[in-house]
Amino acid sequence: MENSIAIYGAYGHTGKFIVAELSRKGYKNLLLSGRDPEKLTLLHQEYPDLKIKAAAIDDPKAMDDAFYGAYIIINCAGPYLDTAKPIIEAALRSGSHYIDLSAEQKAVLDVFELFAEQAKNSKILIIPAAAFYGGLADLLSTALTQDWNKIDEINVYIGLDSWHPTKGTRLTGDRNHYKRLTFKDNRLQELEAGVPKEWDFKNPIGIKEVVALPLSEIITISRHLNVHTISTFLSQNSLNDLRNNDTPEPKPVDSKNRSSQQFCVEVIAVKGNIRRTVSAHGQDIYAVTAPLVTEAVNRILSGSIKKTGVTTMGEVFDASDFLQSLSEDDIKIAAIEESTLN
Repeated sequence: MENSIAIYGAYGHTGKFIVAELSRKGYKNLLLSGRDPEKLTLLHQEYPDLKIKAAAIDDPKAMDDAFYGAYIIINCAGPYLDTAKPIIEAALRSGSHYIDLSAEQKAVLDVFELFAEQAKNSKILIIPAAAFYGGLADLLSTALTQDWNKIDEINVYIGLDSWHPTKGTRLTGDRNHYKRLTFKDNRLQELEAGVPKEWDFKNPIGIKEVVALPLSEIITISRHLNVHTISTFLSQNSLNDLRNNDTPEPKPVDSKNRSSQQFCVEVIAVKGNIRRTVSAHGQDIYAVTAPLVTEAVNRILSGSIKKTGVTTMGEVFDASDFLQSLSEDDIKIAAIEESTLN
């Protein structure tokens, strides 16, 4: 069981991408787990050489059995407001590192507040929000400001040409009734209603109306970068898709089962009169989470980490090197541009 990796929620939409990516990268000691035995059995037909173990979130004994010997637990099962706490508790009991994909601000805050001391004392890694939402903007922001010890502001712009939400995304939206938080004047504050504006994401997204919509990257970035203000803006068209109950789920269009959805994440950081910009482009926000998580697994297993305890993608890894290591077929990272403000 040395270096075994347990994927909880392995049969979910993003979980399947992660299992496939780890398998492509040569990982064979994978344990597929989740709450639904029937879905696990169906997934096992695709991966007959891998072990499966069902475990309910409210059954600590079953989770201890499922995660026994796991070096890393990847939690792909939202809503993380419900699943993060019991799975992290199981990870602490088994001495396993933990990664999740949470976009929920409250879930990430709870992880820091509940488990920071215990994880540090146990010398294990707990990395919440290691996905497209949360992890990617954290890595980009960290790479952009790596030589700045103080930052005036960081603005994250997320543009999608469309958003076909999964069932898991809809369940999380229904569950997440907490007020959204932004970071202003060096502290978390409730988001105030803002005025939409236009932003040019360049091709293939183009010019989109964007609205302030802070997600888990507000929490992760503010935890380790000395920044005065952080804001996140999301394209309005993607929110319209998300809020429309008739919007269908994503459909695969290529050999990696990615949808045709295109995304752009642009991060702008300002310090004094210096402005820096970096952007990332790719296909399918759910699918791109898999190479992000797989690279995190690679670095944990190789010991390429800066600390243990509850941490973030940008804080625990060399952010610039991490981003450069990703395949352009998965995500294209533009060169950092610097300019002087008038």
